[in-house]
Amino acid sequence: MSKPYRYFKNSPEIIHLAVLMYIKFPLSLRHVEDLLFERGIDICHETIRLWWNRFGPELASKIRKRRISYPKNYSNWRWHLDEVFVKIGGKTHYLWRTLDHEGEVLETIVTKRRDKKSALNLLKKLLKLYGRPTSIVTDRLRSYRAAMNELGCADKQDVRKWLNNRAENSHLPFRRREYAMQGFRKEETLQKYTTIYAQIYNHFNGERHLVNRHIFKEFRSESMTEWRFLTA
Repeated sequence: MSKPYRYFKNSPEIIHLAVLMYIKFPLSLRHVEDLLFERGIDICHETIRLWWNRFGPELASKIRKRRISYPKNYSNWRWHLDEVFVKIGGKTHYLWRTLDHEGEVLETIVTKRRDKKSALNLLKKLLKLYGRPTSIVTDRLRSYRAAMNELGCADKQDVRKWLNNRAENSHLPFRRREYAMQGFRKEETLQKYTTIYAQIYNHFNGERHLVNRHIFKEFRSESMTEWRFLTA
């Protein structure tokens, strides 16, 4: 039986708390260090960096497998695809993100180009994991049309004005994280972080703006209970 926490001096509960705080909120490593110190936990910010690199992908993978195994946790009604510009080492990269109509992040990939090949890679991943949706909302980037023509789903594309505001607004939390981290220095780091962040975001997404306070508190309690079960 593997013991991933065997050689760590701190308890798994502290490690999971640090990872959760760093990924869920737009905090820097030093901010998390200060917040933990107020709770009587004295650790270095480089230790937190080690923890999230080591245990973040594992926790995200558990959440992803659990959600995909239950079809009710995602929707094939409408997907929203959009890309955002990201500077890495002074060079422009593109972060492609896909959401369903409820705001669940389905997939993220980082590429150096905004061409047909990149759009095709994203769509192939989505179709393999979730099947074919009823509608795919995109902007008027020709790469989407070319990729969908090759996959035989061009009839599902929807490019009406304002319809993709959900995807464009969903980039705002990422921009706050990018500012807190003072930018990303490697393409691999960006891909790793966005993949982990997407799963944590989906898990704690209580749709606060759609439900009343009482229902939101129930959603939040259920999310924390399941989080403790996954990290047990």
